[in-house]
Amino acid sequence: MDDEEADPVGGSLPMGDSLDERVLAASEELIRYVEVIAALVIVLLFAIGVFDLGLQIFRSALSGRITDPLVVVGFIDTALLLFIIVEVYQTVVAYTQESETRRIVRLVIYTGVIAMVRKAIIFRTGEYADEGAALMAAGSYTLLIVGLAVLLVVERRTN
Repeated sequence: MDDEEADPVGGSLPMGDSLDERVLAASEELIRYVEVIAALVIVLLFAIGVFDLGLQIFRSALSGRITDPLVVVGFIDTALLLFIIVEVYQTVVAYTQESETRRIVRLVIYTGVIAMVRKAIIFRTGEYADEGAALMAAGSYTLLIVGLAVLLVVERRTN
């Protein structure tokens, strides 16, 4: 690991005597508080999403639609969206804790992989104007998923 990778992202600014240095130190402290608030908002969104998913499953079970494949795909879509929220939360926490840049990049790649797999699972050709547009979207999703997978393999092998 070289020096750049060993240094945490957003390292602390040294306290100085000049007005500029004091203002920068105060702004860094404010940013840290805002990062913590952002993490708490993400936790709240995750809790609401879990409650909503449970409610969707409960209502579908009561109505008898729980065996409908499109309803199940909707559950999977919601669950993957919740996983994305968790990955974003972990990224915010890693950044707030001044983790290594490599860890933050890995979390961002995981978030991208989950997001693209989610798009692939809920992909419906009927949502596009014609077959060409659907094929273009499918090709784009495939290219993005392969690119993210390559990034993930490269990141793991260069550890």
